[in-house]
Amino acid sequence: MAVLLAGVSLPFFAEIVALLTISVVIAYLCYRIHIVPIAGFLITGVIIGPSALGLVQDMTLINNLAEIGVILLLFSIGVEFSLEKLGRIKRIVLWGGSLQVGLTLALVTGLALAWGVDGRNALFTGGLVALSSTAIVLGLLSDRGETDSPTGQNALGILIFQDFAIIAMVLLVPLLGGQGGSTVDLLLALGKALGLVVAVLLLARIVVPRILDLIARTRRQELFVLTVVALCFGTAWLVSLANVSLALGAFLAGLVVSESPYSAQAFSEVLPLRTVFNAAFFVSVGMLLDLGFVLDHLPLVLGVAGVALLLKALITTGSVLALRYPLRIAAAAGLTLAQIGEFSFVLNIAGRDAGLSFAGLGATGEQAFIAATVLLMLITPLLTAAGPKLGRALEALWTRLRSPQASDVETPASDGAADAHGADGKKDHVIIVGYGPSGQRLAQVLQQTAIPFCIVELNPELVAKAKDAGLPVIYGDASREHILEVAGVHRAKLCVVAINDRSATERIVRMAEYLNPTLELVARARFLADVDPLHDAGADIVVPEELETAVRLFATVLQSYRVPPGEIRQHVREARAHDYKVFRDELSMAHRMVLEGLDEEGLHTRAVAVRAGAPAAGQTLADLALRRDYGLTVLAVRRGDTTMGSPAGSFRLEPGDRLVLFGDADQFDTCGGLFRDPSLAPDAVPAE
Repeated sequence: MAVLLAGVSLPFFAEIVALLTISVVIAYLCYRIHIVPIAGFLITGVIIGPSALGLVQDMTLINNLAEIGVILLLFSIGVEFSLEKLGRIKRIVLWGGSLQVGLTLALVTGLALAWGVDGRNALFTGGLVALSSTAIVLGLLSDRGETDSPTGQNALGILIFQDFAIIAMVLLVPLLGGQGGSTVDLLLALGKALGLVVAVLLLARIVVPRILDLIARTRRQELFVLTVVALCFGTAWLVSLANVSLALGAFLAGLVVSESPYSAQAFSEVLPLRTVFNAAFFVSVGMLLDLGFVLDHLPLVLGVAGVALLLKALITTGSVLALRYPLRIAAAAGLTLAQIGEFSFVLNIAGRDAGLSFAGLGATGEQAFIAATVLLMLITPLLTAAGPKLGRALEALWTRLRSPQASDVETPASDGAADAHGADGKKDHVIIVGYGPSGQRLAQVLQQTAIPFCIVELNPELVAKAKDAGLPVIYGDASREHILEVAGVHRAKLCVVAINDRSATERIVRMAEYLNPTLELVARARFLADVDPLHDAGADIVVPEELETAVRLFATVLQSYRVPPGEIRQHVREARAHDYKVFRDELSMAHRMVLEGLDEEGLHTRAVAVRAGAPAAGQTLADLALRRDYGLTVLAVRRGDTTMGSPAGSFRLEPGDRLVLFGDADQFDTCGGLFRDPSLAPDAVPAE
């Protein structure tokens, strides 16, 4: 106690405070000027590093934090990387990735040899340039909602191949530096790594699913978090005992978890930790930059960055074109992957220890490589944004130049590059949160009537029950952004929150409303006092009272899908008959609730609320240009008890209005910003 009262001075505490404080300030400024936070972390490292303010002197501490960031990054990539996803984009991974890495290695090595660099350093330089930034690219694609677009799928496939290629490159470096003994030693190292991979995966098939299932059944999220982190670091440590990188071990741990039904929740739990430690990683990268060197060797730095940018953009574009994708997609992917990645720093450290350097220039080459890499990372958001525009411009130019008889190249449908929209490609579907009695009845009706849906449930026993019934179910906390995105929230038509926890319901409603303001939200409430708070959180319809919940859920969902009112009333009467007998008899009326009025128009019609803080409030329909810019048709506007059909363009929207819109799910996704109220943004508070 005396020690606590006296206080303990941690030798590195001031440096951590400086790192975190300046990171927050610069990340906020980057947010205000629409630059990704990663760029802010890089700038922070430059500012507090030894070449500028010199606020951080203990580089060992920063490097250790950065190593944890790499482990968590690779673990989360492994969790997202599943055999099913690999199967969908295997052609991109195998052919696109091998072409991009192979051609970059060959071309850069050839140019370096022509410049007089020896063969060992030339090949090492090619490896440094071949890798792109997984963290930056996937973060940008996720923020832009383009992970499942053709460009995003091509970028993802090539990045996956690069993540595997780094393993071979790191093992090859000692051999290039004359420290690996012989080719036999390299093959033995690769064989040991492969054997370790097989052993870990076999063990995981037996042990890890049972561990996660036992932990999940406790319903204690803090225990689940500890277990996931222990699996991540424990597997990385075990793999490191065989002289294989911690990063590879973390990737294997993520891959193990990805094959379990708890992968989505595991990813959502580790994501905040990854963000914190990734900040340390990118700050440490920025601290490597020597501003004095950049000023003294500016032509060299700009030359290295320019050559790397040009070569990678052209090679990646060519690799995607070789897969018969359109030029607009190939060019966008080329610019997206034109930077040098974070794992090139890992490879550079291994090369330095083995006596290798960038272009054989020693310390000068290393600093030129670091400076060029940081510069390319900083401009990656601009390149990613410019990619689609450049691609369309190039394709239009090519169309004018080529023969009139030439036909357009179509995007291959078999690779799954354009049809993955979350929730296994569902669109205009219903998200059911909670698979209790009401959720089960609703799922039963939707299944019988062929309305697409998916279930989100946190109780592993109910998840197993839904899986046994062959229903699409996701294990996870629906108040987490990632879980809702896995459920396809951006393209869903309805979200029905049918759980008993009022505080959790409010968090889920708030998050879902913020992610997709065009989503119709139906929430369950046990008491009338809960109705107003849930409406304030963003719920369109709140259904109170326990017994009435399922009946109203049926009616609301069927009404949204434009089932005739008379048919809906008949279903409700049958459900309420004989003291709610339908809820006690699993094989009674629910099986006869078959929709006859569901058509294509009903699937693509939504009622969208205009909230006070949304950009649409106070605007005329002509100002919004919903048909011209988003392809959406305004069928009617409801204000209070009055409904106005086909309103004129001069009609000015007011808070509380509800627009009835017709369009495709993708079009609703693009217009979400018009109806999003920033004041309803969910608080960053972990779910209890």
